[in-house]
Amino acid sequence: MKAIILAAWEGTRLKPITNTTPKPLIKIVWKTIIEHNLESIYKDVDEIIIVVKYLKEKFPEILWNNYKWTKITYITQADEKGTAAAIKNINISWDFLLLNWDSIFNKWDLEKIINLKWYWALVQETTTPEKYGIFKEKDWKALEIIEKPKEFVWNLANLWVYKFNDSIYKIVDSIPLSPRWEYEITDAINQFVRDNEFNLLKINWDFIDIGYPWDILSASSYFLNKLEISEINWKIEENVTIKWNVILEEWAVLKSGTYIEWNCYIWKNTTIGPNIFLRLNTSIWNNCKLWANNEIKNTSIWDNTNVAHLSYIWDSIIWNNVNIWWGFITANLRHDWNNIKVPVKWVLTDTWLHKLWIIIWDNVKTWIKAYSMPWRVIENDTMVMPWEMIK
Repeated sequence: MKAIILAAWEGTRLKPITNTTPKPLIKIVWKTIIEHNLESIYKDVDEIIIVVKYLKEKFPEILWNNYKWTKITYITQADEKGTAAAIKNINISWDFLLLNWDSIFNKWDLEKIINLKWYWALVQETTTPEKYGIFKEKDWKALEIIEKPKEFVWNLANLWVYKFNDSIYKIVDSIPLSPRWEYEITDAINQFVRDNEFNLLKINWDFIDIGYPWDILSASSYFLNKLEISEINWKIEENVTIKWNVILEEWAVLKSGTYIEWNCYIWKNTTIGPNIFLRLNTSIWNNCKLWANNEIKNTSIWDNTNVAHLSYIWDSIIWNNVNIWWGFITANLRHDWNNIKVPVKWVLTDTWLHKLWIIIWDNVKTWIKAYSMPWRVIENDTMVMPWEMIK
């Protein structure tokens, strides 16, 4: 059996993060999104076909080290748009798994759909069917899928994991363009169910949907909250306090006076401290330096980033090659306790959060005593001047 992973699209709701990183390669604690799913399926399939397009050259760079013994084939999606267009010209005989890149699924749910006979889709019950494709069913057999119904039709949300046979290819070649001028896999499914018994399998475990930038932090918290033991693979100096669990990778150092409250993840060749306070599900990647007297809470920091003294960073995402000079302060709370709303694709979107952060993008430099209001974005290659307020 083979698996196809759809990973060609940009992920526009996650901008500016996806300006330089394809959505499937966004890091969620110790793996990228696509690696979380690869880890669940690679032992149960003969070949993994990854359909790529946007920044496609980055996929082999990231995946080679961990999956060099797995047969991975990259196929570039043509200019035709849509989820069905992505599998055109992929000729696989017999059954195959089709998996979208939007979410992270539990290993046991993916293994179950792979090993079951016949044809399936993963679903989950939802109280907000208007946000999903919804399956109508009888005795857990699909009758039809309706995209984001305005009126209630059923409550089983489509999770974009399917097991098909090769007849789906003929259907994909015959479906018309949708009103969005795309070839939609849901249109193909509605033809597939007329000729095949298409079963619905409700997931038994959690799945993590990453549609917006703030979902990155909630996804990281999900995995770090499950961390049950510490793994210390390098150096801890005297007078370091670890209240919960920490993964400390090779050549990473916790200097004296570091205080870690709740679970944290610290990658290779990173130096923390002295006298630094890490809180609530923070992950820090390769070659970073967090200097003395900083407080960092619920924050994801990517590679080659320095945070100088006396900085206070909460609920934030800091990307690659960032240099934060001393005294940088992020404000993360609306004092009226209303939800923070964020413009996404020109639509003001409710995050359902009272606290939200700043995104600092690649190659940013902040000078001394800079400040930020809640939910702000500092774009690539920006220089923030001393005492500047980011409004």
